[in-house]
Amino acid sequence: MGFFGPHHQLAFIFGVLGSIVSFMVFLSPVKTFYTIYKKRTAEGYQSIPYMVALSSSMMLLYYGMLKTNANLIVGISCFGCAIEIIYLILYIVYAPKRDKVFTVKWIILFNLGGYCLIMVATNLFRERSKRVTVMGWVCAVNSVAVSASPLGIMRRVIRTKSVEYMPFLLSFFLTLCSTMWFFYGLFLQDLYVAFPNVLGFLLGTAQIVIYVIYKNGNKGVEITEKMQKGDMEGSVRDINPCFPDHEQEIKEITIVIAEKPVESDEMKA
Repeated sequence: MGFFGPHHQLAFIFGVLGSIVSFMVFLSPVKTFYTIYKKRTAEGYQSIPYMVALSSSMMLLYYGMLKTNANLIVGISCFGCAIEIIYLILYIVYAPKRDKVFTVKWIILFNLGGYCLIMVATNLFRERSKRVTVMGWVCAVNSVAVSASPLGIMRRVIRTKSVEYMPFLLSFFLTLCSTMWFFYGLFLQDLYVAFPNVLGFLLGTAQIVIYVIYKNGNKGVEITEKMQKGDMEGSVRDINPCFPDHEQEIKEITIVIAEKPVESDEMKA
């Protein structure tokens, strides 16, 4: 048995580790929704990431059910579906009316409609192996699309030189998650799981590198703003007569001007 053979024990270990990390990634938005709950509004937040995550979990769940011996994929996908549904329910409860309508509409069209369409299309194949192949490609394409989603954030960080919108821990755990599932798919010779996670690992590593490069960008911007503010205050102090030093100078000038006419009258007398 070679290195690239089906090492089921190693696959199980990496599958368990991948499930643990995926569990933590799924729970990462809890803080966000706790904030939404306290504020009683989801205004300013988007539901698209949670709909995409729900769709990905639903597809992987179906893929795991079609395959044999894919209990780890089925287990973490079930949890992913459950937690994303909870997130979406909370979002709909606290979102403005316009965002509620948008979210409900796309859940029906994208999550339910798209999922049912895929199920019908795959069941047109009589052989189970063909259904697994078709669903595997669907999951692979979907995973690649999800993995490529941080490209916009990376571009924004490079443009603004600020990592405010790219949390390090989330990038780190996503990279670690891709690594675990890559080895899981590799040892099981499941290319539909291994291949998309190669891109996820590369993009996750790129995010970490970009974070390290620009992590001090916020401090630099704050220092520059403070220096500019100080310079502006200094300039205003130089020209603004409302500061105490200038008030004293103005009083002295006023006294001198007021005294001069008196001296002139005395001299005439």
